[in-house]
Amino acid sequence: MNTLLWFRNDLRLHDNEALHITLENADSLLPVYIFDPRQFENTPFGFPKTGPFRLKFLIDSLLDLRANLRAKGSDLIILQGKPEELIPELCKKYEIGLVSYHEEATHEETQIEDALDEALEAINVEVDSAWGATLFHVDDLPMEIDQLPDVFTAFRKKAEKYSEIRELFETPESLPGLPKGMEESGNVPGEDFFGIEPDRPSKRSVLPFDGGETAALKRLETYFWQQDLLKKYKDTRNGMLGADYSSKFSAWLANGTISPRFIYHEVKRYESERKKNNSTYWLVFELIWRDYFRFIALKYGRKLFYTTGIKGKRYEWSHDTDAFRKWANAETGIPMIDANMRELNETGFMSNRGRQNVASFLAKCLNIDWRMGAEYFESMLIDYDVCSNWGNWAYNSGVGNDPRDRYFNIVGQGKRYDGNGAYIRHWLPELKQVPDEYIHEPHRMNVGQQRNVGLEIGNDYPFPMINLEQAYREIEKRGD
Repeated sequence: MNTLLWFRNDLRLHDNEALHITLENADSLLPVYIFDPRQFENTPFGFPKTGPFRLKFLIDSLLDLRANLRAKGSDLIILQGKPEELIPELCKKYEIGLVSYHEEATHEETQIEDALDEALEAINVEVDSAWGATLFHVDDLPMEIDQLPDVFTAFRKKAEKYSEIRELFETPESLPGLPKGMEESGNVPGEDFFGIEPDRPSKRSVLPFDGGETAALKRLETYFWQQDLLKKYKDTRNGMLGADYSSKFSAWLANGTISPRFIYHEVKRYESERKKNNSTYWLVFELIWRDYFRFIALKYGRKLFYTTGIKGKRYEWSHDTDAFRKWANAETGIPMIDANMRELNETGFMSNRGRQNVASFLAKCLNIDWRMGAEYFESMLIDYDVCSNWGNWAYNSGVGNDPRDRYFNIVGQGKRYDGNGAYIRHWLPELKQVPDEYIHEPHRMNVGQQRNVGLEIGNDYPFPMINLEQAYREIEKRGD
């Protein structure tokens, strides 16, 4: 039988169930990746859905996947168009009998799956899809999706007690060739693809973020085995400056160039061969959080993207474009916020601690519609994952899964996680001469102190919000 494998956010050969489905009875295999123009349109608030950093990371990943497929006797066919139209055409042209792919969880993606399944059924092509994006398989959960707890801890305890992590699918030693007559494999898009020029992060980035399965496995090998950093992950994971305070697996997880199950089984091997402690558990804990947001997306569907969120909670959100622009352009006058936003804008990455703070500031201090922030992150993040991004933004904005509806004291957070201001000075060199005691609150310096460090609040850096003092007072009234 001729089979077709549709690659989506699963750009790997290891632990790939959809690949194994196509190989069970394959005389030939047609691996396909499709650049869908709908993924390169603008969001409702006008941001490009796919920004230059993630596009470059995706292109790297596809080139690596193609090389790995070719090394095993196959290839990667790259097309542009709508999958639900192109895949049936390929099936008719090359007499494909079976199509497999990994299922997604959110509305736009599942609509495409439904349209494709319907089109293939009409031409008598079998579809056998798989679930491969999470640590726990959706079929192994100890509850139905509509009974999924709305608080993470309740979900985690049940999943850990009653569910098991499945074994890995092995990486094939070799692969069948392409169907007869398939000669042109297609080009990976280059410059100015859909109006987006691919770009690499600046040299100040925590990592170069090379895309692809090869780079993903190398990162794990470096973090776990060469540098032996897993044993202290829990203690360092809230860091903000440098490559190794956390695993940085998120970008490769987002487009599936590394499997969460592979990471899990490597953690278990590390525990057996090196050390088992709270840090080794905590990395798995974070993978379970990632699972949870994907299952929440399955449970709530389009509600995840509503302004009222999954809670149906109504706030009087502002759409102040000037205030939003200052937030997005790292011009708020709050060093902790501006440093993180500058890192995002120059690299496509931001620490988890930073993401929580900038989201809380936008939604809770500025009262700006949280969806504007979520869409901006969608555009900018190199590790954008629709479920994690929107789930986390809803959580931090009071309309998601946080039972406490917490908000952050931005200055307090800065002092706790960047006490000497090293992170702020890295991304805001304008403040490099500011003494440590003022690095998180430079507006508190008197005029003479400001001049001594070459800073004039309100004219140079920072660029203040309409009322900087009021912004700080609002922060000081608030929480964690």
